[in-house]
Amino acid sequence: MMAGVSLDGSPQSYDVIVVDPPPPPEATGSSLLYSRDFYTVIKEHLRQDGILQIWYPASEGDAASTSSIAKALQQSFPYVRAFLSFDGYGIHFLASKEPLPVASSSVLVTRLQPAAAADFLEWGPQTTVQEQFDRVLSRELPVEKIIAENPRAPVLEDNQPINEYFLLRSWFHFYR
Repeated sequence: MMAGVSLDGSPQSYDVIVVDPPPPPEATGSSLLYSRDFYTVIKEHLRQDGILQIWYPASEGDAASTSSIAKALQQSFPYVRAFLSFDGYGIHFLASKEPLPVASSSVLVTRLQPAAAADFLEWGPQTTVQEQFDRVLSRELPVEKIIAENPRAPVLEDNQPINEYFLLRSWFHFYR
């Protein structure tokens, strides 16, 4: 695992890339971690069957930003799934160039190493690994439903940082 790796100019490819941007989602520069342009760079460094996992603090954002980010992912990757965080605070997006397999909690339990299982349970809220997977899988959100919350919002791009202009959008009623 490598934290804080810069992908620009690197020939390295990865099985998994995890992006965990800090809240709030309207912070200056945060759009660069949610944009279609960023996902283009990610795809260049993701193995064919690799997975991008990105967290978005949806409860601090608005429907236009959330829709814009979901559109950027959907336009960048052919396969995208979304899961509401346990606490309802954010959305975890999974994206890949290959189909994302759908597995039951009982299958997922068998694939987890003991140390990973302990980490998975550490934050709760469930007390067994299978219950925790059941909870995760039950909170899947169709990406189309996320986009439908504000279908007029454009795709988030570096030159169109929708999430960073929350105040202006709310004053002038853009993308409502």
